Amino acid sequence: MRFTYVTLFSNLIEGYFQDSILKRAIESGKFEVAYLNPRDYSASKHSKVDDTAVGGGAGMVMTPQPLFDALNTLEEGAYVIFAAPVGKQFTQNDAKRLALKEHVVFVSGRYEGIDERVIESFADEVFSIGDYVLTGGELPSLVMSDAIVRNIDGVLGNSESLEYESFETPLLEAPSFGKPAIYEQMGVPSEYLKGNHSKILALKLAMSECKTKYFRPEQLLKHKIRTSYEK
Repeated sequence: MRFTYVTLFSNLIEGYFQDSILKRAIESGKFEVAYLNPRDYSASKHSKVDDTAVGGGAGMVMTPQPLFDALNTLEEGAYVIFAAPVGKQFTQNDAKRLALKEHVVFVSGRYEGIDERVIESFADEVFSIGDYVLTGGELPSLVMSDAIVRNIDGVLGNSESLEYESFETPLLEAPSFGKPAIYEQMGVPSEYLKGNHSKILALKLAMSECKTKYFRPEQLLKHKIRTSYEK
């Protein structure tokens, strides 16, 4: 799989892939990363990529010419994603679906945004990672690509790591406890220490339901609806 980041600031992205799981995944050939800088495609003498908005308004807008020329260099079949507050919310199901693509391209906006004609011409999907405003699209691109990479076969090494994570079901993940079993006079649920795996799983399910009820009650409702259909 290949990710291409269309960004003015590739250094904001490069460092994220130089450690831990993502670095090992690149080194083992699970995915690769490339970059396109719109400034390299600008017809402007000074490699300008922004201008004032047509119709007025505060701030500058990324102009169409550099982005059109950059994105036109992509090979056929590249799947182009824009991050914008107006997009649909990115979910775990999107991450799993996009992990099956051969080439995913993330276009990172800056300033007051990207000329809408670029989005209309090239976007396969537009996603939002939350109802807030960021300085640029690099962080949303990293959030989405991290979630996608984890679903590429062989990246995590242990398929159970994915199976029991939050959002693989409507329930949030149960609390985790590391060794030692007693720390600062605080223990772990005694059932965890008895080795009865069926009881441990039942307890984890109960704690998942409690955690979901407290933090994300709408997810608990989804869980109850799903289990009622499965019966």
